Amino acid sequence: MKKLSQNLNSDFIAAANRLGGRNARRKIVAYVESYEDVFFWSNLLRPLETPQYYFEVLLPSRNTLCKGKKTALANHLGNRLGASMIACVDADYDYLMQGATETSYTVCNNPYVFHTYVYAIENYRCYAPALQNVCVMATLNDRRLFDFERFLVEYSETIWPLFVWNVWAYRYGRHGTFSMLDFYHVVALDKLNYYHPEQTLTNLRHKVNARISRLQKQFPQGKKTYKPLWEELLKLGVTPQTTYLYMRGHDLFDGVVSPMLGGVCDTLRREREREIRRLAEHAVQMQNELAAYQHAISPVDEMLRKHTGYVEAVAYRRVQDDVRGFLNATATSRLPGAMPDK
Repeated sequence: MKKLSQNLNSDFIAAANRLGGRNARRKIVAYVESYEDVFFWSNLLRPLETPQYYFEVLLPSRNTLCKGKKTALANHLGNRLGASMIACVDADYDYLMQGATETSYTVCNNPYVFHTYVYAIENYRCYAPALQNVCVMATLNDRRLFDFERFLVEYSETIWPLFVWNVWAYRYGRHGTFSMLDFYHVVALDKLNYYHPEQTLTNLRHKVNARISRLQKQFPQGKKTYKPLWEELLKLGVTPQTTYLYMRGHDLFDGVVSPMLGGVCDTLRREREREIRRLAEHAVQMQNELAAYQHAISPVDEMLRKHTGYVEAVAYRRVQDDVRGFLNATATSRLPGAMPDK
């Protein structure tokens, strides 16, 4: 005999909701990929709740510790998703593939699967307009030492043509020759001069152009399909100025933004500590103030993971609009398995 939990699906949740009575709020279960995703999706879904519906965000399996996108989407394969049970996943490249693979088709077309649009939640954490505030959170020093927004726009514009090549490689089955890791090895920041970032961008531009030249020679057939893909990506909402949001998330987080913020925050912390030493009237006061300051500040990686400044991002609002549309369709029975309000 199968366990009852193995039969848990959208219809089961809907039936349980009906036991609460006609006027009770109805629960919608949202399965996510990992522990970190629970907070992100809860924060995204909670403002969308209505007097009729609320969300409960869960890991994809109640019976094992299995996590990840495949596990979250396995509910789709078993026809378990519906108006009372949804999956919320990272878009990865599946959004950009536009149905070229089975997983991509599910992510892009299943009305019960919601995705981030940007590559992953790590990309939202690296949202450029929020980075200055992350530095303040980590250092308690509000001096603007570096223009993160301008740099990431120029960084994105620099890597954009090579990014299109990387998506092209996945679209046309050539990713074994030019993988995401290969792309990352070109666009990672080895060293950043905070006072002359144009030097870093110039070096990066040389590396990008050299790799594009190699790819053009390797794949002459790409001449006919590269430009149409470029135009398609623009229509999907990817722009040269926001490329960083669509590259692989942990590469962006670990190889670009975290070290960039780390250098800035180290400078700001040392600046604040020098100020304390300069203003202290005696050694005891200096030690007390330094100890209090060091106790109050936080590691920059921790603040990058905890901030929510990305809620103003266009792609984030787009995800919320998708969920609103789902709730409206559910309320008016326009989705299979929906229960209309009486």
